[in-house]
Amino acid sequence: MLNSLKKSIIKYTVIALGTFALLFAFNLSTNNQNNAQAATNWQTVAERGLSKSQVAARRWVSFHESTNRYYARNGNCYGKFQLSIGYLHGNYSHKNQELTANRYVKNRYGTWTNAKHFWQTHHWY
Repeated sequence: MLNSLKKSIIKYTVIALGTFALLFAFNLSTNNQNNAQAATNWQTVAERGLSKSQVAARRWVSFHESTNRYYARNGNCYGKFQLSIGYLHGNYSHKNQELTANRYVKNRYGTWTNAKHFWQTHHWY
C-alpha cells in the first residue's frame, strides 16, 4: 500500500512539473514572439517612405552596429543603432530607438546611404 502511494505521488508530481514546464515554455515563446512583432512593427513604421536602397543601408548599419539587438550596450552608446544615450533621453523603447536613429541620420548625414558610406570608411557613424 505504501509503495503504491509513493508511486502515485511521484507520478502526479512528474505530471504537474511537466505541465508547469510546458506552460512556462509557452509563455516565454509567446512573449518572444510579441517582442519580435513589436520590434518589427516599429522598424516598419520607421522605414516607411524610405527607398529600397535607404532601407537596405539602414538595416546594414543596424546590423553592423549591434547585430540588430535593441539592448546592446557599448560604453555610452545603446541599442540597435548604438546611439549616444543622450540622444535617447532615457527612453530606450524600440519605437524611440527606431525614430531617433532616423532623425540622427537625417540631421548628420542626410540619408542612410551616406551614413553607411561613412561607417564603411570610419567603422562608426
